[in-house]
Amino acid sequence: MSKPAFASMPEHVAIIMDGNGRWAKQRGLPRAMGHRKGVEAVRETVRAAGDAGVKYLTLFAFSSENWRRPEAEVSDLMGLLKAFIRRDLAELHSENVRIRIIGDRYTLRSDILDLLLEAEETTRNNTALTLVIAFNYGSRDEIARAMVSLAKDVEAGVLRAQDVTAALINARLDTAGIPDPDLIIRTSGEERLSNFLLWQAAYSEFIFVPEYWPDFGRELFYSALEKFAARDRRFGGLSSQAAAVGT
Repeated sequence: MSKPAFASMPEHVAIIMDGNGRWAKQRGLPRAMGHRKGVEAVRETVRAAGDAGVKYLTLFAFSSENWRRPEAEVSDLMGLLKAFIRRDLAELHSENVRIRIIGDRYTLRSDILDLLLEAEETTRNNTALTLVIAFNYGSRDEIARAMVSLAKDVEAGVLRAQDVTAALINARLDTAGIPDPDLIIRTSGEERLSNFLLWQAAYSEFIFVPEYWPDFGRELFYSALEKFAARDRRFGGLSSQAAAVGT
């Protein structure tokens, strides 16, 4: 497929994939069917992002709060993750996609952790789209872990407290080396971040779509990119129009 043309392209798009359960309920189906349909939406969106030329795509796959869900649903979600990686890893690798995992990985079961580490290691030298999977992820937990890391260095005399900067904090986050998201999309009509990339979203553009995640795909993704291209991003400065008037 030819690369679609947009006036400006976000380097990094992050998506809160919301509404699997409600999609299933609306159709009288078990929640598990919504999650399975959601995996299909993941596949299509990853392809669409790669075709568009997006360099980083972050998907909020499983939050640190999702463990509170019923055990059967959590077990089903873990099974879907395993199936996705086992089925899709070879294809993603062949398409030069790099996989990065963010989140508290060291509290995960060994079977899940080993699979995630394998995906990262297999694709580490790939240079096309970087697919960032936020798994067992919570932004407050991420920031707290970064603070503990810095505090240990201060305590050990390796670092002075007054030398702690925003850049240094950024380097201790799970997303170190990944640019902040230019665009964050949330499906299902909800309009909140839900503990997702709180630090990194400081200057992100937000687009909230009413469709549930299983109905999301290439067309809606490209529609979001078009809306992003129409935005005037100021980063605390003047808009391009205002700057032009002032010159």
